[in-house]
Amino acid sequence: MKGVESQVDFSGGEFTVFGGMTSMNHEQVVYCYDRETGLKAIIAIHNTILGPALGGTRMWAYEKESDALTDVLRLSRGMTYKAAVSGLNLGGGKAVIIGDASKDKTDALMRKFGAFVDRLGGAYITAEDVGMHTRDMDIVRSVTPHVTGVSESLGGSGNPSPVTAYGVYHGMKAAAKFKWGSDDLNGRKVLVQGIGAVGETLVKHLTEEGAKVIITDISNQRIEEVSGRYGAQPLGSGNPYSADVDIYAPCALGATLNDETIAQLKCAVVAGAANNQLKDEVKHGEALMQRGIIYAPDFLINAGGLISVYSEIVKYSREETLRKTADIYGHTLEILSQADVNRITPHQAAIESARARIEQARTTQNTLN
Repeated sequence: MKGVESQVDFSGGEFTVFGGMTSMNHEQVVYCYDRETGLKAIIAIHNTILGPALGGTRMWAYEKESDALTDVLRLSRGMTYKAAVSGLNLGGGKAVIIGDASKDKTDALMRKFGAFVDRLGGAYITAEDVGMHTRDMDIVRSVTPHVTGVSESLGGSGNPSPVTAYGVYHGMKAAAKFKWGSDDLNGRKVLVQGIGAVGETLVKHLTEEGAKVIITDISNQRIEEVSGRYGAQPLGSGNPYSADVDIYAPCALGATLNDETIAQLKCAVVAGAANNQLKDEVKHGEALMQRGIIYAPDFLINAGGLISVYSEIVKYSREETLRKTADIYGHTLEILSQADVNRITPHQAAIESARARIEQARTTQNTLN
């Protein structure tokens, strides 16, 4: 395996146990297996300089186990940057469970996963992600305290998706302000790709402001439900990448910005909730910049969910959580301005900002020690 910062390549060469970890500077990767429940999970802890590693658990039917490892390594590193650039005292971690959540997930499997999380002694705190729900976090909570996003009845913050969407909405408005000089989205054509819990709430915010929202999803049922609820226009069989819109908002899985799709884009702004939207962080970030398309870094504007679950740890009120999430607007404008001044991509500017905060904390710790 040859590890590079933007991806992990298992296609050829000698497999090395530490390849992916060392290429992205991970601290720890834990493989979890239980024959009785069928659990196969990977927990990746990227960095704990700023605090314990917090990040959701994703359950997905990966085609190859190597795909699961690549995903968890990239996602956990993204959580480090997300926490750092948002000013949170957290490190970055993530977990993936290999399996189809609609068929393979059981209460016993979730309890066993919680037991593995508990063995890490708080170095990793889990939460919900794709394929997971608040109820699943409640089950994990029954065997470990190292979980957030549990039900409000159990003292938690509940489903973080609405707060994620709220942050993406503010990040999108900031990107619009940077591109057009106004953050007013009234009349703007916005394509939302992926209308799960986050995507639907984003559609709600956009339609309430008067945006002309177009939606697409792999589920026709979801398209019918959301279009009926908010009056959004289904894309139908059209190509989401070549759609004539002002803003493209990817809110499903990652890597939708790649060699094939970027060449087709007609939008002026990309701002969405999906993680790891750039298939290659350097190459495709530069490709968007060369085309004059403003890219709001995903780990910057989708940090609302992390802020929401972090609120359980530091005991923020709901009002304080939403206020800190709304600050994503100012953070996004700052990053876009830095990128413009330094002639680098917004993604690079956001990473440099996150790394600077981590290195400052590392230097302080070394001085104290």
